[in-house]
Amino acid sequence: MKIASYNIRKALGTDRRRDPARVLSVLNGIGADVVLLQEADLRLGPRPTALPRFLISQETDYNVADVAINDVSLGWHGNAVLVRKGLACPRTERLPLPGLEPRGAVLVEVDGLTFVGAHLGLMRRYRLLQMTKIREHLRGREALALIAGDFNEWSDVRGYEPWEGHFNLCLPGRSYHARRPVAALDGIAHGTGLDITAMGVDTGPLARTASDHLPIWADLERVATEHRSCNPPPHAPSVNPI
Repeated sequence: MKIASYNIRKALGTDRRRDPARVLSVLNGIGADVVLLQEADLRLGPRPTALPRFLISQETDYNVADVAINDVSLGWHGNAVLVRKGLACPRTERLPLPGLEPRGAVLVEVDGLTFVGAHLGLMRRYRLLQMTKIREHLRGREALALIAGDFNEWSDVRGYEPWEGHFNLCLPGRSYHARRPVAALDGIAHGTGLDITAMGVDTGPLARTASDHLPIWADLERVATEHRSCNPPPHAPSVNPI
């Protein structure tokens, strides 16, 4: 299974144009089975989606996971999930996260795996609390769980302590700012029952324009061993499992 995570900044590109079709073209190029989106909805009023549902249906092979609380949003707290047609998504959840600013995570189950999409806070103090909340919510199902999103952590060696001993951290590469990537803000954390066989960052010209973040992706497989760490792809920065 291939997954992707993408902070689409409400479909507002680095050229200051709002173009949802461009975002969907980037996703089609990645070809993931499950896509975890951040900033998929606008901030004001009822938070209408930045990616119209009819356009997703028309231009992609994805269904929208049922995580929104109204008919105009795609997700919850900006977090949305797209699942390739033909894959069942029998369970979804919304998880409020603590912090100074309103934050939340969304959870979907696909093909026996648990996926959590999250956009963590700007301050490390609250990010640690949010990571703890996600870890506690996944207690008992950590092995086949994967968390992905915009973690907003500028360090690749500190700031993930609540997930130590529970998840392996994988940072596919520098994903922010899309025009000139300097930080690996977007990442993946997965349980011991999963292995990442390949991962990367889409650095193509369309991705560099569609949002201020670059999308990340990873290929997953289930493993029977007690503990496995992520395997960075060739030319990707090495990272340490937590």
